[in-house]
Amino acid sequence: MALFGSGSNPILSDKTLQKAGSQSTEGTMTINGTIGKMAFLLALVVAAAVYAWGVPGRNQNPLPFLYGGMIAGIIITIIIIFKNEWAQYLAPAYAIAEGLTLGVFSVLFHNLYNGIVYQAVGLTFGVFAAMLILYRTRIIRVTERFKQIVFTAVAGIAIFYALAWILSMFNVRIPFLHEGSPMGIIFSLIVVGVASLRLCIDFDFIEKGAQQHAPKHVEWLASFGMLLTLVWLYLEILNLLAKLNRR
Repeated sequence: MALFGSGSNPILSDKTLQKAGSQSTEGTMTINGTIGKMAFLLALVVAAAVYAWGVPGRNQNPLPFLYGGMIAGIIITIIIIFKNEWAQYLAPAYAIAEGLTLGVFSVLFHNLYNGIVYQAVGLTFGVFAAMLILYRTRIIRVTERFKQIVFTAVAGIAIFYALAWILSMFNVRIPFLHEGSPMGIIFSLIVVGVASLRLCIDFDFIEKGAQQHAPKHVEWLASFGMLLTLVWLYLEILNLLAKLNRR
């Protein structure tokens, strides 16, 4: 899950901009440049996901694509956290790895609930557009207080998911995490809300990076961070829709 964010993220933070600016003499970051790189990464995700979607139909084992992409994505994320400047080389690899994982996840959900994937994709980009409007009109202002609240929420969700994963090893399940009970739906709505607010922090990082004339390679870093958030948001929306379909 993409539980990383600026304010809740060692990748996209004000310190990252300061460090990048002091270490580089390359061209400067622009909003249009970041948009172009984000579009490229999304294209890679879609291409890889489409390929992975067809794996079960070709009588291939989907598990290597699912777990292989997941492990590769985690490793790449850890590397970029410590080596921000490597994002320009590793972000495309992350997009492909994540696309393979999402493709398998998506086809499994599609087989259970026909049409759910298309709904999740549409809602993900709908939320993205809505949060961008709220950010651009300054209805939502990304203050330090805002970042701290989002950081606390994301950290709490990450700890909860980690605890649930550990308990699952001992065959202990947290009912509302996956079930379509009222509590389960409320929990998913809260997580989707937090992931949506994370997008505003991504927008803020991109805007500040362009204003502060951050080096060109930060465009890749910003695009990578945004992709992390979108993947997380998509998975949470998919989980929410699955819960609603189980009712």
